[in-house]
Amino acid sequence: MRLAFVSETYPPEVNGVALTVRSLVECLRGRGHRVEVVRPWQPVDGARAGANEGGIGDGGELLVASHAVPRYPGMRFGWPAGSQLRRRWRSNPPDAIYVATEGPLGFSALRAARSLGIPVLTGFHTRFDEYLDHYGAGLLKPVAAWWLRRFHNRAQATLVPTSALQAELVERRIENVMLLRRGIDTARFSPERRSEQLRAAWGLQPQQLAVLHVGRLAAEKNLDLLLAAYKAIRRRHEDARLVLVGEGPALAALTRDLPDAIFCGVRTGVDLAAHYASGDLFVFPSLSETYGNVTLEALSSGVPVVAFAQGAAIDFLKSGVNGAAIAPDDAQAFVQACIALADEVASRPDLRRNARDAVAHLSPEQVAVDFELLATQIVHACGGTVQPAATLDTPAVGRAR
Repeated sequence: MRLAFVSETYPPEVNGVALTVRSLVECLRGRGHRVEVVRPWQPVDGARAGANEGGIGDGGELLVASHAVPRYPGMRFGWPAGSQLRRRWRSNPPDAIYVATEGPLGFSALRAARSLGIPVLTGFHTRFDEYLDHYGAGLLKPVAAWWLRRFHNRAQATLVPTSALQAELVERRIENVMLLRRGIDTARFSPERRSEQLRAAWGLQPQQLAVLHVGRLAAEKNLDLLLAAYKAIRRRHEDARLVLVGEGPALAALTRDLPDAIFCGVRTGVDLAAHYASGDLFVFPSLSETYGNVTLEALSSGVPVVAFAQGAAIDFLKSGVNGAAIAPDDAQAFVQACIALADEVASRPDLRRNARDAVAHLSPEQVAVDFELLATQIVHACGGTVQPAATLDTPAVGRAR
């Protein structure tokens, strides 16, 4: 197939959506599909040969005009590029288009595709409506919900990673919601990446507890609860240390409030995997997650996880086995679970092994196979033709209307 992926966020940006979309693109290319990526221009792109704004870069990317997201340093959104996309897709039409984000660029891509009769799949990656409470704009949530419904109902299908989210979106009158489960690079995120040298650089002895958090440091991540859980752990384990991987608008405040924490900044690749595997307890208090890729990455790295029972945590976390899945909004139970797992010194090897075993069967390649099947079904339903592709396994896909 010839596919076009449109996303407001994509590497060189580092976040869950960007990395999820890139993983799918790379796996589809590895299976022989031609995938073009349309994304906003980033300042670092100016230093890359062949990646000028509005041109095709060396990596098969079309870079469009962008602007910084207000009050969110380091992130950009794409300006509408409907005319540019119509010209390109009219002369060289893809079989299908995947729009990963609901911003101005994504909406202009939807309109361009509809005008040309090209099938579109959208992804539901981020709970933008849930973010509004954290930025003093909770009154706009009905408007955001209306926008999301209008956006996704213009596509032939909306892809989601969990059956719970699928049911929720159907309840919210979003049509043709299909299940596309996520994968995890279990070769990269592995307990074998654990590094006593890295832990020593953090100032930790082998027996000391490293309380780990990986993610964007921002208000919507419920960081006050992370601090509360860590302080409760410290009252019982004075030598425990909090290790924070990531950056964001809350970094300055956290640096002030947590003088003894270890701030590692943004980490990628094998370096990120070593940071995961070198932790002892992963604490993830966010209530605004669509999925929570970091939950899978921590489990794959052999680190027990405390998270709220939503997204990936529902499917993969088992309390007392590989961590704890807490009922949403029960902050007290969340803190108590963190304390209990911090106390579990003797059973920590079992928790690590169970964490890894819970996700060892997942693979990004299977996600690409499942996406192939869904895209082929959509193209055929719209009157197009696609040559059948071989499958690796029984696809984990489903549909709800």
